[in-house]
Amino acid sequence: MEEVRLMKGNEALAHAAVRYGADGYFGYPITPQSEVLEELEQLRPWETTGMVVLQAESELAAINMVYAGAACGKVVFTSSSSPGISLMQEGISYIAASEVPALIVNVMRGGPGLGTIHPSQADYFQAVKGGGHGDYHLIVLAPSSVQEMCDFVWLGWDLAFKYRTGAMLLADGLVGQMMEKVVLPEPRQRRTEEQVRQQCPWAINGRKGMRPRNVITSLELVDEIMEQNNLRFQRTYREIEKNEVRYEAINTKGCDYLFVAFGSMARICQKVMEVAAEEGIKIGLLRPITLWPFPSKQIKEAAAGVKGIMVVELSAGQMVEDVRLAVECRVDVKHYGRLGGIVPTPEEVLDELKKQFAIGK
Repeated sequence: MEEVRLMKGNEALAHAAVRYGADGYFGYPITPQSEVLEELEQLRPWETTGMVVLQAESELAAINMVYAGAACGKVVFTSSSSPGISLMQEGISYIAASEVPALIVNVMRGGPGLGTIHPSQADYFQAVKGGGHGDYHLIVLAPSSVQEMCDFVWLGWDLAFKYRTGAMLLADGLVGQMMEKVVLPEPRQRRTEEQVRQQCPWAINGRKGMRPRNVITSLELVDEIMEQNNLRFQRTYREIEKNEVRYEAINTKGCDYLFVAFGSMARICQKVMEVAAEEGIKIGLLRPITLWPFPSKQIKEAAAGVKGIMVVELSAGQMVEDVRLAVECRVDVKHYGRLGGIVPTPEEVLDELKKQFAIGK
């Protein structure tokens, strides 16, 4: 039976990982995502499923433990917040180059630097453009509810194993900290070693007395081979772009103005739409669920015939660049964002929409 619980987004994420059949979590505490590790410690899955839960000595250690586990075909993940994810970038780049599946959770806080412990969406560039070195992408999922914090753990791992790539769950601190009702999925069994070998024939098998069948590495000293590796990565990314774009469209048919927002800001925009409708202002919302691959085509289609687009972010303006590229300068695209952990009210966003598009004047 499905289980319905009231819990924080971070807590729901931890429960979802155990129920997926995760083999290991390696992380380091940092606000506003520390509840992930704390909840796993409360659940004690090592006693019930055999899952390893380890607080590493640093974020660098954590991501390299994930790299090692992923190289063995294991279901492993880490979680952190903005400065911690910055420290993990080298390891994330290694994971991408080694073509191993892994889940990375970033519950964003305000920056730059250590910044504030309050919500932000200013890690968009880091996640979507590839914060580490080299030409690579992660699949980036942006939840806007506690339920999606749960659901996207399963989706993220499914996609990571399907394409042998890294997947990032990119949530702003508000989604990680807020409490909502969530339907937890039915638990499933962790895979046996034989199942791991069958499903991940490329992985290091680690059987005693035998040399590994495969060598997992991101290093290639022959330039021509490294170019071929990169071309293979790019083919995988094109396949992901073709098959895995996800988004939510609300009232986008016949609207006069269009919001584009993700995470908690999409929820704020939905309230703005209700208030604006009472004043006769018709606004639609397109919420990217996959920030990469980005729903450029769908935004372009939704923008046809609107008077203007407003991108609402908890940042100085990052996703707005991709929206402008998507519409190819055919529609006026404005931006509104708050910084430093301040979350705008619906009334504030509506006032800004009216101001920037001179509505009612």
